[in-house]
Amino acid sequence: MFSNLADKLQNTLKQLRGKGKLSEKDVDTAMRQIKLALLEADVNFKVVKDFIASIRERAVGEEVMSSLTPGQQVVKIVNEEMTRLMGEKQSGLAYADKGPTAVMVVGLQGSGKTTTVVKLAAHLRRAGKNPLVVAADIYRPGAVKQLEVLSESIGEKCYSNEEADPVDICREGLELAGRDNYDPVIFDTAGRLHIDEDMMSEIAAIKKAVKPHEVLLVVDAMTGQDAVNAAASFNETVGLSGVILTKLDGDTRGGAALSVRAVTGCPVKFIGVGEKMEALEPFYPDRMASRILGMGDVLSLIEKAEASVDRDKAREMEQKLRKQQFTLDDFKEQLGQLRSMGSLEDIMNMIPGAGSIPKEVKQMSLNEDHFSRVEAIIGSMTKKEKQDPSILNSSRRRRIALGSGTKVQDVNRLLNQFGQMQKMFRQMGTLDKKGALKKLKKGKKGFPF
Repeated sequence: MFSNLADKLQNTLKQLRGKGKLSEKDVDTAMRQIKLALLEADVNFKVVKDFIASIRERAVGEEVMSSLTPGQQVVKIVNEEMTRLMGEKQSGLAYADKGPTAVMVVGLQGSGKTTTVVKLAAHLRRAGKNPLVVAADIYRPGAVKQLEVLSESIGEKCYSNEEADPVDICREGLELAGRDNYDPVIFDTAGRLHIDEDMMSEIAAIKKAVKPHEVLLVVDAMTGQDAVNAAASFNETVGLSGVILTKLDGDTRGGAALSVRAVTGCPVKFIGVGEKMEALEPFYPDRMASRILGMGDVLSLIEKAEASVDRDKAREMEQKLRKQQFTLDDFKEQLGQLRSMGSLEDIMNMIPGAGSIPKEVKQMSLNEDHFSRVEAIIGSMTKKEKQDPSILNSSRRRRIALGSGTKVQDVNRLLNQFGQMQKMFRQMGTLDKKGALKKLKKGKKGFPF
């Protein structure tokens, strides 16, 4: 997530941290580098200009220049300004005081709107709600069927009526929600390949009929400024209450996430971070800023762990790590648990000081093919080899590769990743002795490391 932007910003700020004293020239050099990084990430030019001006004004002020740690003060300022840029705090859904909450979802074709509607329903179900999904896109071939199949896959109710017009469908869906105690009701409206008058007129008519408490625009984060421009057009024409950014797990440069709030005034409420129906998360500006700047995101990491990791196994693994008894069998089990939490690179980036974690570990793939290879390789080892990989000489590695149907290079890569992860855990064990991890997980149970 935003890997190129994060790397460039972290490298720039790292140079400032190493200076005992900062001059205006040092600040200006850093601001130029940050400006270029943001522009390359497709952040809106006006947004970049205002962002840099705000940072510079504070960075050359008394609080930095007279500080004993000026570099750290600049990092703090950049973090605060980036958080402010993206909205300062998480913006949740507005719920009705009485009756079902109406959530209208709009967007262009190809943005992932229909899938996002079901992801939103799944998220609300996990939050204890009883959502109803309404299929109001009767124009795109297969759209209604897609929504019905996806809704059924997660056990949610989908209302459809292909013989009625979209306005009547939404009105009927709202009435059904009121009768059968569904709350909220989510309307999947029709999209187009581009913004046109017919689409906007229909959206306006639906909005008038159901009086939604939320109008959420789904935009593809990978389209950069096009996503921001689409958000501005929708907001101007129909009025938005928030934005959902999809495909943030892809090769996105970050421009949309950093620009959309400043350009439209609409908060980013959710982000799509994968293809699974569970891969929709609330958007926290402060956590995202910390992650981009390499400061980690411990709260999100703990939330993911508590939702995915078996607490008893986590405590058992913690004891093994403390005693440095982490074996290849444990490694396989941990990969399985981590896989259920999402992308390993994203998980690693939530750890403070993630920049020091070796790339070989951060870039490990946890897809089914990779996990099957890991299982096969470890399964071809003897009990002694799993407990002490240092005995794996070249002949043993060839035997394991042959037995697992893989190559020696695959075995070597796995052992290298295991060694890097052991090293990382030893570093975290050192932190724990200093009490740093205790502070991070204070009051939390089931922390995965």
